[in-house]
Amino acid sequence: MRFMIIIKASQDSEAGVMPSQELLTAMGNYNEELVKAGIMLAGEGLHPSSKGARVKFSGGKHTVIDGPFIETKELIAGFWLWKVKSKEEAIEWVKRCPNPMPGTEAEIEIRQVFEAEDFGAEFTPELREQEERVWEQAKKN
Repeated sequence: MRFMIIIKASQDSEAGVMPSQELLTAMGNYNEELVKAGIMLAGEGLHPSSKGARVKFSGGKHTVIDGPFIETKELIAGFWLWKVKSKEEAIEWVKRCPNPMPGTEAEIEIRQVFEAEDFGAEFTPELREQEERVWEQAKKN
């Protein structure tokens, strides 16, 4: 099972406050543990929403909204993509994580990633083949 581990933003991360050397070291060590355990597939920190944008879809119309975005609790400061046996295993690994927002309350969300089998009959053999082609090309890029 794959899970997206979402590090919620804080006022500091949204203000562009960079992590300390101590936190970078702790996170580097934690990431090393994840890789050695064969769990981590990807992981990155994100710039503040002031450097981002949202695209709103309404019918056939697209509206671009530039950041920053007001609700910090709804924003993401970083993520990991993990492959683990269960949600419970993901929870146990998150509990070992250094506090990503030292000096403040932090929150990490755990969400399971859809797999091809989750889509049922609507995900036809042709669509599965297309997805495999797309991911093979993406790996080459």
